[in-house]
Amino acid sequence: MDVSDQANTKPADDAADDDSARLHQLGYAQELKRTMSAFANFAVSFTIISILSGCLTLYGFGMKTGGPAAMIWGWPLVGLFVILVGLGMAEVCSSYPTAGGLYYWAAKLAPRNGPAWSWFTGWFNLIGQIAVTAGIDFGAALFLNAFLDLQWGFAATPGHTILLLAIILVVHGALNTFGVRIVAILNSVSVWWHLIGVLVIVGVLVFVPAKHQDASFVFGSFQNQTGWGSSVYVFALGLLLAQYTLTGYDASAHMTEETKNAAKAGPRGIVTSIIVSLVAGWILLIGLTFAIQDYDGAVGSATGVPPAQIFIDATGAVTGKFLLLICIGAQLFCGMASVTANSRMIYAFARDGAIPGSKIWHRINKRTQTPTNAVWLATGGALILALPYLWSATAYAAVTSIATVGLYVAYVIPVFLRVRMGDRFEKGPWNLGRWGKPIGIVASVWVVVIFVLFMLPQASPVTVDTFNYTPIAFLVVLGGAALWWVVSARKWFTGPKVQGSAEELAAVERELQDLG
Repeated sequence: MDVSDQANTKPADDAADDDSARLHQLGYAQELKRTMSAFANFAVSFTIISILSGCLTLYGFGMKTGGPAAMIWGWPLVGLFVILVGLGMAEVCSSYPTAGGLYYWAAKLAPRNGPAWSWFTGWFNLIGQIAVTAGIDFGAALFLNAFLDLQWGFAATPGHTILLLAIILVVHGALNTFGVRIVAILNSVSVWWHLIGVLVIVGVLVFVPAKHQDASFVFGSFQNQTGWGSSVYVFALGLLLAQYTLTGYDASAHMTEETKNAAKAGPRGIVTSIIVSLVAGWILLIGLTFAIQDYDGAVGSATGVPPAQIFIDATGAVTGKFLLLICIGAQLFCGMASVTANSRMIYAFARDGAIPGSKIWHRINKRTQTPTNAVWLATGGALILALPYLWSATAYAAVTSIATVGLYVAYVIPVFLRVRMGDRFEKGPWNLGRWGKPIGIVASVWVVVIFVLFMLPQASPVTVDTFNYTPIAFLVVLGGAALWWVVSARKWFTGPKVQGSAEELAAVERELQDLG
């Protein structure tokens, strides 16, 4: 693939000036601190993708919904389409490196009705972002509850899990409020935690267990505990594990106003985080599946976390709990980064008046130059989305479906609009050349498929306990957004707002510098 991405040879000061100049062209002042390196930008997306979160927290779902065959082969299948979506996003990101990301892109790329495209892209992204934060920290709470149960008998009950989720969200909110520098350091540490953690877990699972499953089981065993009769339907449902895990890489776009050389570093962050996660995640899934000792025992584990049972069955209680702690650490890193990226999207959307109470959520902490109020909206919304777990066993799968559908629809709308623009699209320094249009078409078709798929029932018979409430969540949130648009917003929402003239933008920046 001929991707135009020439090396940057400018001095750092010139590059910073170029970043600020481009942001001014897009209509915004440099309100956020631009201190993030290309590696740090990649680190945020890689951390939010978090194979030790998504792969493992949905592993039990995968064991019932297609089993090893669906998980092992579904991963590269989904990964191929995710790379195409990511490439399309990266090309647009290079042209418009701003924290608004997807909804800003939609406004600029739409041939007409730009405000409407922007409005609904933003709301899909907003619900997806909040749901992915909920899903990540929900998974961390499940794994932490399993560890506390194994270590001290703190029973793995829905009430305990929601309590732990609330505590985790408060900690992540506090870190993003008071420990901004710590968050930046931890995001970089997180990359190595994930990569070394996968190597440690897979290495232990290769060498410690007395026996392993054979290759025919790992690559060919199909399991169906959903109640549905169609193997094709069940295999398709099982793709949720991979599709949900490989989300969150839009964080690189949302962090571009804080990234140096953003027009190149942002797109690289998107694509590199997907590819590295794809390779490492497949190794993790294969290693974990080979180590299964008692399939049914893991599915029905009292801990509620099948990977925890697999670790203990394969390596013993002490080593198993050590591996579980590695996973919990990765999930906590992931949730922290998700709150960071989520708050930037909320900040940017509120900056343009598109969220109720926008003046509150757009407010910047003058000391840290971070959107503190948006941080707490992200964490509070995540807790609300997870509360149905108190009475619904399928709530976690529903939260992950909401995150997946919301994010991918928001991801692909700008890609689809870029395809419609054709040669009129103004390419940035990182672009796909002649491959932009075919890649965008395939990516758009794939997202239509998964939009329908993950709205469908995941278990049979459909009861209160097994109901997939993803359509209801979208109906409530997006129905409200649609009603607001028809009744009011279409009269005043004009898409992303410019903050003023060049002189006014400079005045905003001087004020922040004086306060700093």
